[in-house]
Amino acid sequence: MNARTLLVALTLIMLALLTWQLRWVLLVLFGAVVLAVALDVLINKLQRQVHWPRPLTLATVLLILLFGGAFALQLLLPELVIQIQQLGRDLPTLITKIKSVLGETSFLPDLDQSIQDQISWERIQPLGSQLLGYAGGAANGLVQLLLMSLLATLLALDPHSHREMLIAATPRPAREEMAELLDQCRKALGGWLAGMTISATTVFALTWAGLSLLKVPLALLSALVCGLLTFVPTIGPTAATLLPMAVALLVSPTLMLQVLILRLILQNFEAFLLTPLLLRRTVNLLPTVALTAQLSLGALLGLPGVLLALPLVVVLQVGVQQVVVKQIMDRWV
Repeated sequence: MNARTLLVALTLIMLALLTWQLRWVLLVLFGAVVLAVALDVLINKLQRQVHWPRPLTLATVLLILLFGGAFALQLLLPELVIQIQQLGRDLPTLITKIKSVLGETSFLPDLDQSIQDQISWERIQPLGSQLLGYAGGAANGLVQLLLMSLLATLLALDPHSHREMLIAATPRPAREEMAELLDQCRKALGGWLAGMTISATTVFALTWAGLSLLKVPLALLSALVCGLLTFVPTIGPTAATLLPMAVALLVSPTLMLQVLILRLILQNFEAFLLTPLLLRRTVNLLPTVALTAQLSLGALLGLPGVLLALPLVVVLQVGVQQVVVKQIMDRWV
């Protein structure tokens, strides 16, 4: 091994260690980029209509989002608060019901006892001492979210200058390819965000309507959870189904089965028809790649890693296509 190879290896090791130490900063920065792209999509759509300067258009978009969110909260928040309080009251009954059902299941004799051991008072009692740590983590997450929002606003205010800075930091022979790569990443990420937002909104509305027709308690809360977890494909919709099924079990096992059938229909409609139709012109993620990315980043970074896994995979997939495939593999002789 000559001195040059050793220097390159040491440099790569140092960069890897520095990246790991700054992983939370990089995570906040990437989240800010995702939010900035979402704002940029709305800004461009509004500018085509009004032709205002970008700062004024950004301020208008933020005001529309602020007042729209406040209006939606005014409509939904009172009912959500009531349903969350009802869920808290029904939770002991639900646990008792699940334990009763498991106790009557002959082929799972040990599962009921296992659940009793896990939710026993001796195990629940130490959790009180951890509440302060959870509160600190929540406060830290709120600060990171505020920083992410501030960075996203600054990026959306002048994306051209940041784009030119990245291009200028690229060696001259590769600047044209870097510009194309940035444009493709922006297009793919914007299309993915728009498609997933429409998909999540549709799932929320259909789930709310279906659960209301079945007269399932806590229909709004369950539908909201199902809609939000649509942004976490594969894992999210499956986990979201547990809440309406558990609430339906309080009424009857038949209603729980009806809720399961409803959610299976909606999940297949969203996964195999709606989402592919919305994303056909932007990016097509393989389920195996999406799930592997979620599990990997979830293990490394926790919940923020799971939430940002899919946008990161969208960007990486475009980068692999533009750099590895076109610049290396296609030119391999």
